[in-house]
Amino acid sequence: MSPSSLTLRVALRRLEHGEGLPLPAYESGQAAGMDLCAALPEGAPQTLTPGARALIGTGFALELPEGHEAQIRPRSGLALKHGVTVLNSPGTIDADYRGEVKVLLVNLGGEPFEILRGMRIAQMVIQPVSRAALAEVEELTGSARGAGGFGSTGTG
Repeated sequence: MSPSSLTLRVALRRLEHGEGLPLPAYESGQAAGMDLCAALPEGAPQTLTPGARALIGTGFALELPEGHEAQIRPRSGLALKHGVTVLNSPGTIDADYRGEVKVLLVNLGGEPFEILRGMRIAQMVIQPVSRAALAEVEELTGSARGAGGFGSTGTG
């Protein structure tokens, strides 16, 4: 399959406070996620103290095709270097949502972290969504694992 046959068209509307910022973009040829930038006012950074969280706008809204979602995920470099991550990871943007895409960041590190306008703060992955039709039954079929939960399949 050629890369163009895998391309899904997603409508994006830039919001006024997002003017001048880069649009979400893949940073390498085979990247799964598009980097998202903080749409904070110029000259008005936001500081996340250790343990604090903040909802940061991206300056755009989406119109996802029916049957798809956008997942908002952490950037590994921010998590490794600063302990800053996406709190509700992955965050889900539903296909019928038309508001601004926002990122819920949390500082799990030990130092204050300054978020600047245009800083890459998260990544967005577009995925198809399956919808399930649940069927209530009296008993579930057995399996090798059974009801074993957290940590039941090994020590690693």
